[in-house]
Amino acid sequence: MVLKAAHESHAYSSADRERFLDEPAKRKGRTEFARDRARIIHSFALRRLAAKTQVAVPWASDFPRTRLSHSLECAQVGRELGAALGADPDLMESACLAHDLGHPPFGHNGEEALAKFAESIGGFEGNAQSFRLLTRIEAKTVDSEGLSVGLNLTRATLDAATKYPWSSLENPKKYGVYEDDQEIFNWVREGAPLEKTCMEAQIMDWSDDVAYSVHDLEDALVTGQIDIAHLRRDLPQLHATAVQDYLSDMSEKEAEEAISSLMNLSCWPKEFDRSHRHLARLKDLTSQLIGRFALAAEQETREHFGDGDLTRYAANLLVPRAQRVEVALLKSMAGYYIIRAEKSQERYAKQQEVIIDLVEAVRESAPETLESFFLQEWQRASTEEEKMRVVIDQVSSLTDVGAYALHQQLLGK
Repeated sequence: MVLKAAHESHAYSSADRERFLDEPAKRKGRTEFARDRARIIHSFALRRLAAKTQVAVPWASDFPRTRLSHSLECAQVGRELGAALGADPDLMESACLAHDLGHPPFGHNGEEALAKFAESIGGFEGNAQSFRLLTRIEAKTVDSEGLSVGLNLTRATLDAATKYPWSSLENPKKYGVYEDDQEIFNWVREGAPLEKTCMEAQIMDWSDDVAYSVHDLEDALVTGQIDIAHLRRDLPQLHATAVQDYLSDMSEKEAEEAISSLMNLSCWPKEFDRSHRHLARLKDLTSQLIGRFALAAEQETREHFGDGDLTRYAANLLVPRAQRVEVALLKSMAGYYIIRAEKSQERYAKQQEVIIDLVEAVRESAPETLESFFLQEWQRASTEEEKMRVVIDQVSSLTDVGAYALHQQLLGK
């Protein structure tokens, strides 16, 4: 069988396709960005997202999304929106698949627990951990000294997966790189405007928001965690949640206009009784909302930047204010009814205890408690701070199920 060579977009330069370590393709027929996509799909980190929390506990029922299903849906949105704006579809899919790889067990709750342990060693942040996985922990390529350089992705793909292109020194709450990963980060950012997010990363970020705002609503309606009839009654609480967590300058008037706009859509369910008719209507709602938010961004961006390939630093993704407000309000629904629910808080407290116990137990018995990924880094560590980073890498890599299982194994509880 002869494979036809895929088209290399002229929108990307040879520098965009460059890898930290030169690694010629073993066969013809794939672009460099298609190679990147394949490497992420075959990674350990992506597979582990199948048992990591998105919003609902993965095994609480058969229905709720996991980090993996969310990442796949984000990738579908990002691939199509990116292609419409001239971005390489494989590059866009890679960035979206990679954007949550660094999330630890129990999602943002686990992230908070690990951040407390890591305060003295440069912090812990899910986005910086994603970069670390892509460029160090996932051992696909090694240098002349036998040290991993991760998946050795192209410069453009790594940049597209970087939501926050700065370190904790610039912003200690949200950042994209740890100090000891700075060398390859600087290589990725060669020639990029200081602290500016590339177009592909902006598309990835909006695709992420769109996917989880819409799909979290779908999950919550099907599982009965949200009653569609109560949304307008609870609008003050939804607005307060949106302001605190998602869009700080949203006004009460904007929230009212957004809920009215959403409820006036032809596909908006007036009621939901889980019948086949209503389930089909809900699927239509998710489809139309995703199309609404993606198309709004495409049209607004094209109106401002015109035709052509809008890639890298040639443009910015523009999203109308009305759609940003609608997405933030949708996110607030899961935030208010699920994440902030009293029974969720009890579970979160238990999860943080598990993370704290694990870090202490893994550190005490290392290296016997370390997976093979981390043994070489442990052997190279010369300070207690470096050893703690290896321990945190180990714990953060676990799935929710794996965290509970290792907790039982090491502590018997």
